[in-house]
Amino acid sequence: MKIVDIRTIPLSYRCEPPYGSAGGMQTRRGGLLVEIETDERVIGIGEAGVGGGNTREVIEKQLRPMLIGEDPLLIGACRDRVEAYASGGFYQEGKSVDDLAGEAEGYRARGFRGTKMKIGRNPSTQTHLRHLVDHAELCEVDPEEDIARVAAVRRALGPQAKLMVDVNCAWSPSFAIEMGRALEPYKLYWIEEPVATDDIDGSAAVADALATPIAGYETEIGLYGFRELIARSAVDIVQPDIAWSGGFSECRRIAALAQAYHRMVAPHAFASAVTLVASLHFIASIPNGLVLEFDQNPNGLRDDLLKEPIRIETDGTMRLPERPGLGIELDRAAVERYRSE
Repeated sequence: MKIVDIRTIPLSYRCEPPYGSAGGMQTRRGGLLVEIETDERVIGIGEAGVGGGNTREVIEKQLRPMLIGEDPLLIGACRDRVEAYASGGFYQEGKSVDDLAGEAEGYRARGFRGTKMKIGRNPSTQTHLRHLVDHAELCEVDPEEDIARVAAVRRALGPQAKLMVDVNCAWSPSFAIEMGRALEPYKLYWIEEPVATDDIDGSAAVADALATPIAGYETEIGLYGFRELIARSAVDIVQPDIAWSGGFSECRRIAALAQAYHRMVAPHAFASAVTLVASLHFIASIPNGLVLEFDQNPNGLRDDLLKEPIRIETDGTMRLPERPGLGIELDRAAVERYRSE
């Protein structure tokens, strides 16, 4: 079997109403599908990250000529099911603490054994560029309210469920340590991206000061960026994004390095259904896979894109498809509906 063509399809989904994190307000979800066609008419489906640079041009003009004629390979597996956690708990206009707790209760009722929520959208946290992004003042809360939000979600989930918080790089190291200590009574499974991705020393200081594991950094790319985070003990849990960090090959190298340092891997997966399923296959293919992120925000690129919807089992796990490749089939009508060109 040989690769005979590679093509891309850009997608866009409007978020209505918008929802926010410490990194900004989410008003639109984007995706870039990649189809790899073989000489046996088998078509592989993937997704590339859309943030920064002209990804589509790189794939079609630089990578395509290199890959035509190559043999597409599958990656094997260490397990046939993976625990998934509900990724939600965003800030939103009119969403009260009780509403947030109710959202978490809903995830628990559906079988999720872990939930991640957003914190860190605070008015002043000694940090970098958030005041420059759109909607910077929307849904801001004081740090004390963030602590109250975490407390409410912990009560809703009960003492045994995994509860993670995601700061989206919004805090300074000193403030991250202060908040991390204040949140210790709520037994967090991890604190995600507490400081700027490039502040490796700062993240290492936070990880050293807190008993709660530090997870990150989805916004790092490639083996050599993650090498610094891992070797300098800046993260306890490693979070590459398969669409941003170099695909299966590079992410498996990152996972192997993480394993050498006794670190678990919990990939970032916050795009379309294709990235979600690819991340499921990735985490199932490595021995140090931890849990899979399952975005729960409204997103047509996740819910409508496949002919067979993605489901979570009653025990909080997701089963790997048994068909070739990623084991999915695109709903072509949905692809055309969300096509952005």
